[in-house]
Amino acid sequence: MGLVSEPQTSSQPESASPRVVIITGMSGAGRRTAAHAMEDLGWFVVDNLPPSMLSQLVETARRGGQNRVAVGLDVRSREMFDQLPRSLAQLEVQGIRCEICYLEASDVAIVRRQESSRRPLPLQGGGSIIQAVAKERRMLRNLRADADVVIDTSNLNVHQLAHRVGHIYGSGDDQATRFQIMSFGFKNGVPVDADMVFDVRFLPNPHWVPYLRPQTGLSREVSEYVLAQPGAAEFLDQLVSLIDIIGPGYFREGKRQATIAIGCTGGKHRSTAMSEAFAARLRAEGVQVSVLHRDLGRE
Repeated sequence: MGLVSEPQTSSQPESASPRVVIITGMSGAGRRTAAHAMEDLGWFVVDNLPPSMLSQLVETARRGGQNRVAVGLDVRSREMFDQLPRSLAQLEVQGIRCEICYLEASDVAIVRRQESSRRPLPLQGGGSIIQAVAKERRMLRNLRADADVVIDTSNLNVHQLAHRVGHIYGSGDDQATRFQIMSFGFKNGVPVDADMVFDVRFLPNPHWVPYLRPQTGLSREVSEYVLAQPGAAEFLDQLVSLIDIIGPGYFREGKRQATIAIGCTGGKHRSTAMSEAFAARLRAEGVQVSVLHRDLGRE
């Protein structure tokens, strides 16, 4: 068991039950990076904890005055993951619901990372990496379906992943759902971890305007060009109105974070400009929001 952060002592022997997040998912998808990011955010983080010890950990954290606990769970054995439902049910009886943060990645991304690290996957044995990945996906499919947050790290570097974790878990203010606006390019694939996906390829592409082609949607000229096109302002108004409707509903249903993806062809001009404008409108209305440009620089 690897201890990522040490608990702080407290003069108070009793306190309210902590918020508990389980960090899990595919091997090679960035679980350790996410755990370190949460440690940096002030969470009490324990890595590779057997599920049977969850209840004991939560009680220790509660007595120590820790109000935010993150637990990294890796696939070490089938027995370990068979223990998890029982452990979560035990905590539910105690009035504690654990949130699950599931890290996902494509087969290609996992193989590339494992070959770079030269370490075998936990379930690889004498087989190939691809066989181990397939076996692990089958084992974890129900856990993924139950996850509160799914983060696809296939196209994220460690800094972008830390940014996403920071957006989701960096604030102690849980009075409203937090939104992440993600721009992307359809040619690089639709984000599998997005709650909603919108397509702005109905707008003229600045790529075909010579003086705009080398710029990005972060530049004033491209942004003004995109937002001045017929339908752009109306589309943006509809997006903002949608958040006014779904934001309170998400919060009532206990959804703390949601990702809205906006795509164009390459993720350089239209989706980037629209994402920035959308986020600015939401911030003006007091919505907690951050922006991630997934494919900017990859075009």
